[in-house]
Amino acid sequence: MLPPGCFSGKVAFITGGGTGLGKAMTSNLSTLGAECVIASRKLDVLQKTADEITNQTGNKVHAIQCDVRDPQAVAGCMDRLQELTGLPDVIINNAAGNFVSPSEKLSANAWRTVTDIVLNGTAYVTLELGKRLIQAQKGAVFLAITTIYAESGSGFVVPSAAAKSGVETLCKSLAAEWGRYGLRFNVIQPGPIRTKGAFSRLDPTGMFEKAMIGRIPTGRLGTPGEIGNLAAYLCSDYASWVSGAVIRMDGGEYVSMAGEFNELRRVTPEQWAMMEAMIRSTKGS
Repeated sequence: MLPPGCFSGKVAFITGGGTGLGKAMTSNLSTLGAECVIASRKLDVLQKTADEITNQTGNKVHAIQCDVRDPQAVAGCMDRLQELTGLPDVIINNAAGNFVSPSEKLSANAWRTVTDIVLNGTAYVTLELGKRLIQAQKGAVFLAITTIYAESGSGFVVPSAAAKSGVETLCKSLAAEWGRYGLRFNVIQPGPIRTKGAFSRLDPTGMFEKAMIGRIPTGRLGTPGEIGNLAAYLCSDYASWVSGAVIRMDGGEYVSMAGEFNELRRVTPEQWAMMEAMIRSTKGS
């Protein structure tokens, strides 16, 4: 945990802040002293979360309804944000949409639904706030939440994989271009984390959770609080030289799946002894 009060006097804007990872990141930043503004389409959910975190931390959390797919709605949201708190010091693009489907069954509307939220929504928020920050000559840090398959690609979630990859490229590109304005851009790639929204769409039967844990070397899923801690560090002054970074946080899942011989970790000591004896006998023949 970062020192208490290290975000005092700072404003954080979080999309998708009412639930899941967004709620965890908001709670952490608020605990550390930030005045937070959360945004999504569902105002009732946002307001409940805002009231809950405000009561827990004593720092005000504001709720603004916003559909990030609509650039006009985003501009209006930023107008309201500036009225409430002024321009933010921290911007977290966390709003997401995803579902599992064979790609041959995807409609144009299904593709557009995911990419509009994930890629276009992130771009609209980032460009709208970036322009305002540059004009005001105010530095800030942007953080995007993607996924480990943004790097590798993945079947059955192709719109999300393509959109999340685009978000990472957007952040790395702007880290290079807008660093001169005092703006930092970083990305967190979470591995599987149990959140109500994500798991209801991606693992509705619960059948894949055991398989997920089986391929994670640390032997468990991640927690929203762990993402919240990393997000707070990356958005803090302690990480002021970190920009253009894509940080994987997945318990070793990605490297475990990538290594051709990593499945040998399932071999028992008895089986190793048997194989070694076979290898020695082969060498001797």
